[in-house]
Amino acid sequence: MIPLPQVSQVAQTIQLALAPVFLLAGIGAFLNVCTGRLARVVDRARFVEQAVLETRGREHDRMVAEIRKLDRRMTVVNTAIFLTVASGAAVCLVVILLFAAELFDAHMGTPIAVLFIMAMLLQAAAFITFIVEIRLAARTIHIRNEVLYHQAEAEET
Repeated sequence: MIPLPQVSQVAQTIQLALAPVFLLAGIGAFLNVCTGRLARVVDRARFVEQAVLETRGREHDRMVAEIRKLDRRMTVVNTAIFLTVASGAAVCLVVILLFAAELFDAHMGTPIAVLFIMAMLLQAAAFITFIVEIRLAARTIHIRNEVLYHQAEAEET
């Protein structure tokens, strides 16, 4: 039978697990931001997709170029989401191993440290991917010259 740990040992383990749990909250918030951006890109892509089918000439070419950029952005945001979820899963494993090490009196310092490092590397990769998506979005946000310099025609009286 597994000897049950003392309440003070469990309390100490909970204190050790508190930082990774707060990290999970931050990861969740970042995941929320990524999914929000993905939703906006998908909404825009659906609109542009319909416009591609209905336009001709230069306007059609502009819509096709935009849908390609939106497709690239969706891929990049999905990658950031994947990396963030993988990071969160690694943090969850850290917490599980902290408690397992206490419960089974196992020496798991190295696996816990490796998992935490892996979680940070995954999250850093997610942040870098997110920056790439932001840069892609910034490059596609532009107002055409014909709109910028458009002047309304004077009304004839």
